[in-house]
Amino acid sequence: MMASAMSAVFPQARSEASAPLDAALVARCRAQDAAAYRAFVVRYERMVFALLSRMLDRDDPDVEDLAQETFVRAFHAFPGFDPAGAAKVSTWLLTIATRLALDARKRRRVAVVELDDGGDVTTGSTPEISLERRELGRAIGDAAARLPDEQRAAFVLAELHGLAIAEVAEVLSVPEGTAKTRLFRAREKMRASLASEWRQP
Repeated sequence: MMASAMSAVFPQARSEASAPLDAALVARCRAQDAAAYRAFVVRYERMVFALLSRMLDRDDPDVEDLAQETFVRAFHAFPGFDPAGAAKVSTWLLTIATRLALDARKRRRVAVVELDDGGDVTTGSTPEISLERRELGRAIGDAAARLPDEQRAAFVLAELHGLAIAEVAEVLSVPEGTAKTRLFRAREKMRASLASEWRQP
């Protein structure tokens, strides 16, 4: 049920980082080629903004600042990125963004925005279905807002960015078992919250 609700409300969430980045572009980025890095930013800026908006408050100026900081750090760290390693470049970038977001949340508690990636969910829908999806999105956002930071991060990465457990563990720098436990607990809390708050007629 959780997966189908996610795909209905956030249809683009799982495809953002799915296509591999061209190896030649990665090599140019590792060599600090500015033009290649601009192309890299264009390719992944939506993904980074989506993750930060889900972890923080979309209206918070920190979202833009942290997105810029993510790409600045990635630029400086790119020479050390191993394209032959286990991590995809998108997972590596999400790791940087997630750690910045978690650090920001540790510094202060923030109001959490509705989990809306700006995608068009109205195509082929009636006004009633569109309204229902918006209400479900709000309910999901409210439920996710109450998750502890570590569980919220695991939930956002797995459910809204489509990362596998191994990738979630890598991003959060925890064992796979820990990542799986955090995601399980997050899903259980989300189900309980939605069961009590989201009532369909």
